[in-house]
Amino acid sequence: MMVSTKGRYALTVMVDLARQEGDGFVSLADIADRENLSMKYLESIISILNKGGMLQSLRGKNGGYKLARKPEEYNISEILLLTEGTLAPVNCIMQDGVQCEKAATCSTLPLWAGLDKVIENYLSDITLEDIIIGNRKKMLGDYCGTCGSEN
Repeated sequence: MMVSTKGRYALTVMVDLARQEGDGFVSLADIADRENLSMKYLESIISILNKGGMLQSLRGKNGGYKLARKPEEYNISEILLLTEGTLAPVNCIMQDGVQCEKAATCSTLPLWAGLDKVIENYLSDITLEDIIIGNRKKMLGDYCGTCGSEN
């Protein structure tokens, strides 16, 4: 699984908006400046997030975007699935089930299916709120062994 720039930027936008929660609508230009991202690319990402019901938008002088829900109500999986389409680690494992004619005899399919479940469970358990507050313990969890022990 490789998360594309689109997925990473979408998550960056959502985290930025979550940090601005309570400040009303936030302009795309402000997000682009704060996050040092291309305005043109952000426009396409905002469109996806807005059409996907993740955001509220307001046109006009004081317009912009804000989260449609509270940060703790968004999990990272739903944001990435919206922008990436799939989080499957291999092409033969898709959200609509196994897409391979060799599935019945494939000895590695259970490995990929298990990895897919781990990815989905992990990303579904992390919220925008967890990222904002820096919940390293939750984000690293049991997946990292000792890599979080320095903090």
